[in-house]
Amino acid sequence: MSDMTGKNQSNVTGKSFWQDIDLRAVAPFVALAVLLIFGTLVNPNFIGVDNLLNIATRSAFIAIIAIGATFVIASGGLDLSVGSMSAFVAAVTILFMNSGIVSGNLPMLILAMSLAIAVGAACGLANGTITTMGRIEPFIVTLGTMGIFRALTIYLAEGGSIAMKSQELRAAYRPVYFGNILGIPIPIVVIIVVALIAAFLLYRTAFGRHVIAVGSNQDVARYSGIPVRRVRTLAFVIQGICVAIAVLVYVPRLGAATPTTGLMWELQAITAVVIGGTALRGGVGRIWGTVCGALILEVVGNIMVLSDLVSEYLIGAVQGAIIIIAMLVQRSLSRRQ
Repeated sequence: MSDMTGKNQSNVTGKSFWQDIDLRAVAPFVALAVLLIFGTLVNPNFIGVDNLLNIATRSAFIAIIAIGATFVIASGGLDLSVGSMSAFVAAVTILFMNSGIVSGNLPMLILAMSLAIAVGAACGLANGTITTMGRIEPFIVTLGTMGIFRALTIYLAEGGSIAMKSQELRAAYRPVYFGNILGIPIPIVVIIVVALIAAFLLYRTAFGRHVIAVGSNQDVARYSGIPVRRVRTLAFVIQGICVAIAVLVYVPRLGAATPTTGLMWELQAITAVVIGGTALRGGVGRIWGTVCGALILEVVGNIMVLSDLVSEYLIGAVQGAIIIIAMLVQRSLSRRQ
């Protein structure tokens, strides 16, 4: 009799253990592990340290932007303008560097970086204010600003490109992308720092709890005394700041901004967020899952380049398919739980 009781208790414990695991939170990391194994089987060079560091470094832009997108989406919004915003911020930053207003490479870089953060925050504030004060769907607002930011970039570049003129300044800025700290590429360090700050904001502060509450049910959040407009606006501001940080890491890579800079980054950022387990309808936000999602996108692209399974020109198509599959998996897992 005691044996039967012990077995029943162990079965209940086993079931409760598996029920307590949030499969939507675990799934991205399992998928990344599977892709790493698959990539190694396809090409032994895939698992090399240099290649893995290259993958993580190249994922920096999307990962940082997607971290900001996690706040917007978790609060029930959506930002389609991040790619165009990236191009606009890059153009303004490089034009400021070319102005030569400040002498000295370090003071110029500090001011240019500060300007980039300010411009990114202002763009996010514009998106958030129009959305909340105008009571317009964020999809429509950011679709409009996407066109505005891209047109402004083309205007500033006069249809061409904007390159850094000073070779000395360019050489001083170059380590931001190509340098390393204790052997770790600086873009990877930036991802980690931004993710840690974002995770603290979302999981450990009242603002983070408000973001989730607003995304879960805006009306209930309002009746609970949460300043819904302020929360959603700040989420867009965080998105703008993350875009600016990504641009600061991106610019030294090419030293120029063009009208095509950031093209389709919005798709990749949203895909990374969805893959990471953040609910597209809002109410759920997973910072580390988002970072994992950005890595998955870059790993998929890297495998396509290193193998002949699928043409590398179809990376965009594969990423589009991934977001559809991720949504189907997310919905399936949510139904099971």
